[in-house]
Amino acid sequence: MPIDVSAALAAEPRRAEIGWHHKDVQLYHLGLGAGTPATDPDELRYTLESRLQVLPSFATVAGAGTAAFGGMGAPGIDVDLAAVLHGGQTVRVHRPIPVTGRAVQTSEVAAVYDKGKAAVIVLRTEASDDDGPLWTNDAQIFVRGEGGFGGERGPSDRLTVPERAPDRTVDRPIREDQALLYRLSGDWNPLHADPAFAKLAGFDRPILHGLCTYGMTLKAVTDTLLDGDVSRITAYRTRFAGVVFPGETLRVRMWAEEGRVQVTVTAAERDDAPVLADTLVEHS
Repeated sequence: MPIDVSAALAAEPRRAEIGWHHKDVQLYHLGLGAGTPATDPDELRYTLESRLQVLPSFATVAGAGTAAFGGMGAPGIDVDLAAVLHGGQTVRVHRPIPVTGRAVQTSEVAAVYDKGKAAVIVLRTEASDDDGPLWTNDAQIFVRGEGGFGGERGPSDRLTVPERAPDRTVDRPIREDQALLYRLSGDWNPLHADPAFAKLAGFDRPILHGLCTYGMTLKAVTDTLLDGDVSRITAYRTRFAGVVFPGETLRVRMWAEEGRVQVTVTAAERDDAPVLADTLVEHS
């Protein structure tokens, strides 16, 4: 079997030193659509170095995009990348991410679950600096055709949408060039830029990165319900339920509860086709 579960779980974590500068944070925020209008004080906290704060989702691209998939080269993991899908993402921040910093990042396979027709590999990356832990990233990776090995099925993270109207609904347009800008933060997959490659993958044009949608959604929640204060966010998770294309509009529906915001994200122009589901922002 291409996935040797015992070897993958027993492997020593991979260790790497990473660093980032305010320019990396600004580029990431611009790739999420920040800076419109350019002189809006609420946008300057994402784009101007003298006022800069860091969205926790930056943890997925810190170190030039290694955070989400740093464990795919672990012993015991030998899979066809064409069968791999990014199924979900969770980021937990232990304190606000500094604008400029250096950290030691460790990557490991935290779990392998048997979903029958697919395996789910949970890749965990943790980052710490001289002051202690910064963040923990869990990427849930579906590998089609690798299930059925008799392993644990794993937990269910499905959320039931509240039976009431959303407390807030906002639309966030996706620029035509947004995937081209976002990929400069480290995800160079041609699926998001090359029309010919996208057609080979079954799409009539390049799609937006799932982690770009992930970041756009967190920014929308922060600006709408958290007074634009990223330091209030403690954790953020989602399941990738569908694709969205540059030029479309994300419709972000939010239900506010004590200490958390439940979210759904759809593609407005395609009859609210699901994009993100089981999405939860935890906050102080």
